Amino acid sequence: METLKIAHFAWESLYSEKVGGLASAATCLAESLADRHEVHYFTRGNKPDEVINNVHYHYVHPYGDNIVEYCRRMSYKAEKIFREFDRPRFDILHFHDWHFVEALHLLKDRHTVLTFHSTEWGRNGNKHGDWWEFREISGKEWYGAYIAGRCTAVSDTLRREVMSLYNVPDWKITVVRNGVKPERFYAEVDAGDVKQGYGIHPLAPLVFFAGRLSVQKGPDLLLAAIPEILRHRWDARFIFAGGGDMYRSLQKKAKHLPVSLLGHVPDGEFVRLLNASDIVVIPSRNEPFGLILPEAWSASRCVVASDVGGLSENITHTVDGIKVPVHPRGIARGVTSIIDDASEVRALGQRGRQNVERHFRWEKIAGTIETVYADVLP
Repeated sequence: METLKIAHFAWESLYSEKVGGLASAATCLAESLADRHEVHYFTRGNKPDEVINNVHYHYVHPYGDNIVEYCRRMSYKAEKIFREFDRPRFDILHFHDWHFVEALHLLKDRHTVLTFHSTEWGRNGNKHGDWWEFREISGKEWYGAYIAGRCTAVSDTLRREVMSLYNVPDWKITVVRNGVKPERFYAEVDAGDVKQGYGIHPLAPLVFFAGRLSVQKGPDLLLAAIPEILRHRWDARFIFAGGGDMYRSLQKKAKHLPVSLLGHVPDGEFVRLLNASDIVVIPSRNEPFGLILPEAWSASRCVVASDVGGLSENITHTVDGIKVPVHPRGIARGVTSIIDDASEVRALGQRGRQNVERHFRWEKIAGTIETVYADVLP
């Protein structure tokens, strides 16, 4: 493919404002594309523009009384800055989720791609159906899909969800899965030393959860599964890394359990914990992709995950992970089915690492997104 000038619009990145998996997904994709193309990345942040790993980062610093107003102002500021760098013209404009839909509207006559990393319905479900922000964001997702030249989704499940929710035709939306840079998530650590640092016996099995403490991610389901796991393996210990609106309620429920709720941890400490853990549990109620899966596999960790969305699509049950029902009893049974078999725990993790090498390196994903760009270009 000839060299392109590409603009990415994402409301978070690894180098400024980071909220969730979108930061890693959009940043790593941009960096992989920058090996062959000129890539500019428009995002939020209160700092000067900079070039990192061949990507040109342009920052805006919006304000707003709510998320909808905040993103509207962010869109207009980013579109104005975009115009300053549009000579020569950008070939492709790639938008990530709904946050820049006003900019997409102003630039809808250009060659555009909109990637769905999730939907508002998937994040919050019917319980927020009467919440005005839910309706506003869902409307912006519909409109973005309507005006974009092409759409992508990070899993088959999400593709079907977007098509059903927003009446997107089959020809217009393609699955382009997320990837991983496995070197970022593998580290040689002394697992016993890491465990002892958290008051855990070096030989005790460590079960690890990492992610937002939100209903979507299901940390409460894992917490509810712990008593049954302890009845099977009394010395199991549990660490939850991540912040979110469920933190206080989980803290109360975990009061008499062998659980450490760490809140947000720095990236380096997350990698140490990941590589020291024996089992990584991903108990999500809804998971369009689940970046924690290839991250755990990059560290050759054994994964027990909900049988939903991208997790279900990417795990082969009992081959490279254990898939379980979205229920505390199912999670407990998944963990107890392997927690005593150290060799099988290692084998599942090693086969997961092989999966990463075959399917999930960002270099491969960048090649796939280039085929989408080719469809959009004349």
